[in-house]
Amino acid sequence: MLGAIIGDIVGSRFEFNNFRSKDFELFTDECQVTDDSIMTLAVAKAILACGGDWEQLGHNTAKYMQEIGCKYPNCGFGGMFGKWVFSDKPVPYNSFGNGAAMRVSPCGFIARTEEEAILLSRKVTEVTHNHPEGLKGAEAVSVAIFLAREGAVKNEIKERIEKDYYALNFTLDSIRDEYEFNETCQRTVPQAIVAFLESDSFEYAIRGAVSIGGDSDTIAAITGSIAEAFYGIPSDLKNKALIYLDRELFYIYEEWENKTRKTTK
Repeated sequence: MLGAIIGDIVGSRFEFNNFRSKDFELFTDECQVTDDSIMTLAVAKAILACGGDWEQLGHNTAKYMQEIGCKYPNCGFGGMFGKWVFSDKPVPYNSFGNGAAMRVSPCGFIARTEEEAILLSRKVTEVTHNHPEGLKGAEAVSVAIFLAREGAVKNEIKERIEKDYYALNFTLDSIRDEYEFNETCQRTVPQAIVAFLESDSFEYAIRGAVSIGGDSDTIAAITGSIAEAFYGIPSDLKNKALIYLDRELFYIYEEWENKTRKTTK
């Protein structure tokens, strides 16, 4: 989960000011936590609140995304999602935006089987992003994380994603010059996964994700979540990123770490 948060923080300053290179400073005063990190932590809180009873996961996800999200009204919510967060009667709105994929990483990390990774991703996603493409984007990321945790090699992860989710028959270099800002799962999740597949370290995965431009914080968050499961996170990057979390967000992260340490890598 922290991998998604790091990707979000690093990519935040490039979302509307793309930088199409891998050579940049990771953390600066211009970096910040956005809705990507906040909603990822809300999903983590919802999972913890279930105590293993997944029947309540959808309800808890809506509860904590609203409860926590309302405290951060200026964190970068998209228009429709922002209305959902502050709605008295929140209902799914058929979205296939990439918000489905950027917040799903706790599902991939807590799941005990691939089937459970799929189940949990659906439950936390369908409360808002109930369009088939939204559900697919979240599921692909959750499955990729689970496989990486279980020791799958990159070719196995790629084959699994291509089998049921997305074609990954391109390179970052081949799209970098023409790739444009896009907030859909269809046009960000495959790119984020390829950034992971082309990497040789956690840091290089984040740099690759940022280097193609587009919705930089969200692409890097998705890439970072898979890269964490595969590589782990260097302690220096972890320590730098945690400084950006305020007290409330840090406590959710700390609670997640304390309660899931035996389950996740």
